[in-house]
Order: sequence, then C-alpha cells, then structure tokens
Amino acid sequence: MASSLSCPCGLRPDYARCCGALHQAFAAGQGLTAATPEALMRSRYAAFVLDLRDYLLATWHDSTRPAVLEPPEPGLKWLGLDVKRAAMQDADHGTVEFVARSKLGGRAYRLHETSRFVRENGAWFYVDGDLKN
Repeated sequence: MASSLSCPCGLRPDYARCCGALHQAFAAGQGLTAATPEALMRSRYAAFVLDLRDYLLATWHDSTRPAVLEPPEPGLKWLGLDVKRAAMQDADHGTVEFVARSKLGGRAYRLHETSRFVRENGAWFYVDGDLKN
C-alpha cells in the first residue's frame, strides 16, 4: 500500500502510520501489535475495507472465529467508521461501540455494534459483539 493512502478508519490521514502499521507488522510475522481494543477494532475495520481476510481471522478470538471468511460482495463500498465509545473493563478486557457505514447495490447500511475484546499473551482479539438498533 502506498504511504499516501488515507487510513480507512478515519483516525489519521496516513494509512501507513495508522492501521497500515498494524497490518504490516502482522504480514511481516511480528504478530498482533494493537495496543488497545480500539486500535484493534479500527485496524479490523480497515482490514474489512481492504479485504485483508488473513488479518481479520488472526485477530478473531479462537473461541468465536469462523473457519473461513467469504470475500466481500461485489460492489460493496465501505463509507466510514464512527467510534462512539471505548472502555476497559480491566487490564485484559475491553469494549468498543462503533457505527460502520457501507453501501451495496445502491442501498445504504449501518452496522452499530458494541464489540468485546480480550487480551491474551499480550495480543488483543475480537471476541464478539452486540448489535444495536
């Protein structure tokens, strides 16, 4: 990825210095390096936008990880991410409430979820989430 690419998560203008650094560390065999649940959630959103399925599976906790992730539907366009709230329950458990917007076939979609994350052996993992209306 070019360093001038804007980060899909919307936090920083430079992908290479935002979620791209986490994606690149994983691709280089350095493991999962997100420092917080919010950083992992943002990097997962960017991975959905960029179709980085290996990263998505690796960051999914093994207790809830699907065996395979299907490719995105043709024409799916991610429109943006809004992090509403991030909270730590203790040193190894956190939640992130977010809204992710997308468009497919001329129809707009909105995913509003509170996601749960756990840290194991120093790495954060997405466990699951509760959808909001």
